[in-house]
Amino acid sequence: MPSNAGTTRLVIVESPAKAKTISGYLGPGYVVEASFGHVRDLPRNAADVPAKYKGESWARLGVDVDNGFHALYVVSADRRQQISKLVKLSKEVDEIFLATDEDREGEAIAWHLVETLKPKVPVKRMVFHEITKPAIQAAVANPREIDRDLVDAQEARRILDRLYGYEVSPVLWKKVMPKLSAGRVQSVATRIVVERERQRMAFRTAEYWDILATLAVVNAGEGPRTFNATLIALNGDRIATGKDFEPTTGKVRAGAGVVHLDESGARGLAARLDGRPFTVTRVEEKPYRRRPYAPFITSTLQQEAARKLRLSSQQTMRTAQRLYENGYITYMRTDSVNLSETAISAARRQIVELYGERSVPPEPRRYTGKVKNAQEAHEAIRPAGDNFRTPGEVAKELSAEEFKLYELIWRRTIASQMTDAVGSSVSVRIRAVSTSQEEADFGATGKTITDPGFLRAYVESSDDENAEAEDAERRLPTLVKDQRLTADELAAQGHHTQPPSRYTEASLVKALEELGIGRPSTYASIMQTIQDRGYVTKRGQAMIPTFLAFAVIGLMERHYPRLIDYDFTATMENELDEIAGGDHAAVDFLTAFYFGSSNGAGDQDIARSGGLKKLVTENLSEIDARSVNSIPLFTDEDGREVVVRVGRYGPYLQRAVPGETPAAPAEGEEAGPQGDRAPIPEGMAPDELTPEKVHELFLGGSGERKLGDDPATGEPIVLKSGRFGPYVSSGERKSSLLRSQTPDSLSLDEALRLLSLPRLVGVAPDGVEVFANNGRYGPYVKQGEEFRSLESEEQMFTVTLDEALALLAAPKTRGRRAAAPPLREMGVDPLTEKPLVIKDGRFGPYVTDGEFNASLRRGQTPEALSIEEASEMLADKRAKGPAPRKKAAAKKAPAKKATAAKKATATKKTAAAAKSTAAKKTTTAKATAARKAAPAKKAAPKKAATGPAEG
Repeated sequence: MPSNAGTTRLVIVESPAKAKTISGYLGPGYVVEASFGHVRDLPRNAADVPAKYKGESWARLGVDVDNGFHALYVVSADRRQQISKLVKLSKEVDEIFLATDEDREGEAIAWHLVETLKPKVPVKRMVFHEITKPAIQAAVANPREIDRDLVDAQEARRILDRLYGYEVSPVLWKKVMPKLSAGRVQSVATRIVVERERQRMAFRTAEYWDILATLAVVNAGEGPRTFNATLIALNGDRIATGKDFEPTTGKVRAGAGVVHLDESGARGLAARLDGRPFTVTRVEEKPYRRRPYAPFITSTLQQEAARKLRLSSQQTMRTAQRLYENGYITYMRTDSVNLSETAISAARRQIVELYGERSVPPEPRRYTGKVKNAQEAHEAIRPAGDNFRTPGEVAKELSAEEFKLYELIWRRTIASQMTDAVGSSVSVRIRAVSTSQEEADFGATGKTITDPGFLRAYVESSDDENAEAEDAERRLPTLVKDQRLTADELAAQGHHTQPPSRYTEASLVKALEELGIGRPSTYASIMQTIQDRGYVTKRGQAMIPTFLAFAVIGLMERHYPRLIDYDFTATMENELDEIAGGDHAAVDFLTAFYFGSSNGAGDQDIARSGGLKKLVTENLSEIDARSVNSIPLFTDEDGREVVVRVGRYGPYLQRAVPGETPAAPAEGEEAGPQGDRAPIPEGMAPDELTPEKVHELFLGGSGERKLGDDPATGEPIVLKSGRFGPYVSSGERKSSLLRSQTPDSLSLDEALRLLSLPRLVGVAPDGVEVFANNGRYGPYVKQGEEFRSLESEEQMFTVTLDEALALLAAPKTRGRRAAAPPLREMGVDPLTEKPLVIKDGRFGPYVTDGEFNASLRRGQTPEALSIEEASEMLADKRAKGPAPRKKAAAKKAPAKKATAAKKATATKKTAAAAKSTAAKKTTTAKATAARKAAPAKKAAPKKAATGPAEG
């Protein structure tokens, strides 16, 4: 390693973990420190804006759009202490090496460090794609200058996202709901999820039937005797399958030319074929060959980690970051499938050691990426070093999650340099003639793998859980043309067409990549942002858009369609890549986008519309908020249009005859008096609002429903659904339903019992009344200020005075109650191998592994929660670490003169009885005395105005 005697160098990286690893590879004379990520950014709110800029019209944006889009950068408050430390160190060294990541973000951090530290010593940029001793030494020996083109591209992206977020988000605030956000990529990702849900809502299922035959070979030799074949044609016409039906009507596509069998037709044909001879009419055998998969890039790693390990994109990237920083894998943000010559040699050596020489092809494999504008100079994600460590060699050094991800990367890398999987595939056609002389053709396929090749190391998973694995074999008996077969069984089987599957994080990342939207460094944050903003929720692995997302995307589609157009967003990514390559000027690009000056840069449609600024201001008056927040569903049997409206307290259903406009609900009101509104239960997916379900919500389920009249008062008793769940109401009385009750089965008698609460149990010997009631923590009895819990809800209506007094006389239970049995035992966590159980806690059910707890989310129930969901929730908790303990509040010294103040108050109360004027003075004096008696409080700082969230 080159080092001049007496020379001290400061090496700056992003994270402490990275600094610790690198410092171990550098000799004396090197000081390694972390910047803790980005050191400067655009101001987040008004409080961040320096005083000298507060009067500027562009200060809200943090970008001077009228002067070359000059960005105002401020040092983050949580970075100031570390920056001071780096400034001090920079004055004590002879040279500075900026060792941030080798991508646009890393290049920008390096540039910001120079701008912030303003060092007086030489500054060099060192880059590497893995943290190993040889790589670090090579990076020190071969530094370069900061690449300003990469910095410009990152800055242009940051400014672009700020302009988009700060100009479009306020439109959503005004027309949909406060505190919403729009983003150049997050809005497009949300649109993709919403469009898939629309397809599911428009989907109409179809039923179709076929016949599964279990056929047997007479006098079979080696191999299987029986195999399955499926009816594929009748009298020369193909039997209808799922692809032959229109998804929006459930009817056979026009011109499909297929036979649509129903149940009776399939069963009748099976009966007519029973006992008839079957003959092989065709046998086609072809060689089977499957090439290995390319090494991982960021998107494919996230996809496979989601499929195989059930990790979210965020979990995958956090775990990969730890593996990279500790020297186990190469840089994990890449869109290149390239492997270096060193990596190829390491993989081939290890294949020979583990699988033999026959598993290595004569020539190394080289892959070409399909990702647009991939950074081919970078490497794919692979194990670090010149000699790969096997999973067994690192098992004791890694956590369970890290080990599984490392093994996934190792296997994929090794497999990419192995031989093809080879074998043979066979296709067979069989015919039988029914008693009615119908010619029924059956088909069967088989696959035999003679040399698994790379499949010995790695098999890729599929988003389709029903898809057959690559290494699965289907062996058929040896068959020849004209061979006679017998049918052991003929079973008519019915099928239903299925709506398109919802996106998972894995398939959504894949869709974004195929569209050319986003980049490796952004996929994980996109997945998290659309969930944090309330646009998407997860049910298991499926991503479900909320009705809020429908409203936002509906507004954008109607009034700003270009801003969420897939091609437009991909084009912007391409132009940012051109800036990174030095082929485009960032200022020209931003000017065209924001002001609409068309000079060959930026999107021409946006330019012709006058730019983003004009687009969002001029069209604002055209946006009808009520229309935007209304999502049409269907017209019911009575001719009423049923829509979902996105309200202040959440989405709700509304119906009206066309031409009539129902009054909007008053603040806090959940359903209209005529029953034209009904709340939508939390966690209900948009495609679940079928006509049948909507009818249930309006007339049964969770809607408003009159149960009858109170025989004592004559007032109607109505079942309603409020913000906190279903309840019954009669006059001024209200009572929530018990845990054991459901809205659709609630009777008038049960409602009367509920309205009897709180129930007067009796009067104690000391004259104090005793009540039974239901509260936040369950049923209880109360006497004055004394409370005791009841064991069951039924006891509220049956407990006697003596029983209640006995409970109240018993001492309060100190500490926690005896642990209740778990609601459900789930099994073993696939990540940690700890047993998981679901328990009922103070704030509802939660899943625990004994060390970490995670509350169930909206829409999740203990019965439906999968082991994968539970594992993912606890993994998130572990990643965040234990919650910090709250410090006990310091005791405040009693205020002086409190006694005097009380005396003064008492004196003035006496005087108040004499004159009304004196009474007014007494009130004022009382307030003054109370203020003097209370401990002094510091004035709360004024809250700074906050700009819209970006993403």
